[in-house]
Amino acid sequence: MPLAEIKSRIAQAEAKAGREPGSVQLVAVSKVQPNERVQAVLEEGQRCFGENKVQEAAGKWPGFSEQFEGIDLHLIGPLQTNKARQAMELFDSIHSVDRPKLANTIARLAQELGKCPDLFVQVNTGEEEQKAGVMPADADGFIAECRKLNLPVKGLMCIPPVDEEPSLHFALLAKIAERNDLQGLSMGMSGDFETAIALGATHVRVGSAIFGERTY
Repeated sequence: MPLAEIKSRIAQAEAKAGREPGSVQLVAVSKVQPNERVQAVLEEGQRCFGENKVQEAAGKWPGFSEQFEGIDLHLIGPLQTNKARQAMELFDSIHSVDRPKLANTIARLAQELGKCPDLFVQVNTGEEEQKAGVMPADADGFIAECRKLNLPVKGLMCIPPVDEEPSLHFALLAKIAERNDLQGLSMGMSGDFETAIALGATHVRVGSAIFGERTY
C-alpha cells in the first residue's frame, strides 16, 4: 500500500476521533526489509522508522543518515542490557523499557553519555508469558522507579495478543498512561492502527502495509 494512502488513513482517523491533525506519528517499521524498499520510502519523504534489533539497525541506518537528513529512529523490539549503549547511541526513542535492570543500565549510561533517547515503558497488557513488558499491575510502580532514576519516560507501548480484540488492550494502556500523567501511547500496527488512534495512540507502528510482507 502506498505511503500516501497510509498517511491519508491516519489523517482521517485523527479527524474522526476529534484529534489535532498531525498528532499521530507514523513509525514505518523497516525491520527485515531490504535496503531498496527502505530507500524508496525515504525518497517519498518518510523520516520516522522503527527497528526491532540493534545489530540490524547498526548495519542499515548510518549509511541512510549520511544520505537523508532528519531521520528519527525508534527501537521497538526487546533490548538486552549488553546492547543498551549501542542502542542509546543509535536510536532517538526506545519503546521497550520493561524491567528494572534495563532501566538502571540506561540511567547509568545516560550519565556517561550525557544524553538519553525518549523512553516508552512496554506493558504486557495481555499478560502473556512469552512476551516482554511489565505486567499491568506493576506498571505504576515501575514508571515511578524510572522517574526516580531521572529517565525521560514519554509514554507507554503495548503489543496486544493476536487473538484478542485490540481495543481492550489499547484502552487499558491509555488508562495506565492517564493515571501516570504520560502523553505518549505507542500502539497500533498495520491491521488496527485506526482503532488505536481512536483510543489515543500518538505513535502507530506500521510495517507490512507500507513495505509489503517481510521475507525472513
